[in-house]
Amino acid sequence: MILNAENIKKALDKKLPGSFSHRKMLPPNRKLFVPNEENNIKHSSVLLLLFADNQELTACLIKRTTHMKHHAGQIALPGGRIEKGETHLETALRETWEEIGISPEQIQILGSLSELYVEISRFLIHPFVGWLERKPQFTIDRNEVEKTILFPLLKFKNSIDRIELESFTGKLNVPCISFNGEIIWGATAMIVSEFYDVLERSNIIRK
Repeated sequence: MILNAENIKKALDKKLPGSFSHRKMLPPNRKLFVPNEENNIKHSSVLLLLFADNQELTACLIKRTTHMKHHAGQIALPGGRIEKGETHLETALRETWEEIGISPEQIQILGSLSELYVEISRFLIHPFVGWLERKPQFTIDRNEVEKTILFPLLKFKNSIDRIELESFTGKLNVPCISFNGEIIWGATAMIVSEFYDVLERSNIIRK
């Protein structure tokens, strides 16, 4: 099957693998389920933004600055907390515009992935998948983004590394994706894992 926006959209319309994919990249002693205390949950949205570069499916990732309150210095997707009156999608598009300068008019939304609860920060993340017709020109908000990372998604191939790192709760030995000297782990790796499985299950890519 051809790897293009139309076929990715069709793949996202099918039943999503959800926790099957998330668990591959779940840090130790972390839970996937959402607690009953609804008042303690913070809702956020992110955007897995894709484009084809020399026939290579590429995702636009960001590295957060070290002074951020949550997930400082980590590799992430553009996104943030949902503000009052916003839909989940509106938040993802607004944050993408604010953080890396890609306007909503440039983005074709292909669908969404499974929501994901991050126990340590109490964020319930709503991931969307967007498509760009060409390689983007970024305008970075230096207060929030250290740099952008163009990640060739199909090189992942469910090849999972492990690394010991210092986290908010102490040292963790976590599953991760190593790329160009950076470590993709936690929620971002879990979202990438699900998206890759979506493509694989739909025979857009081969095992």
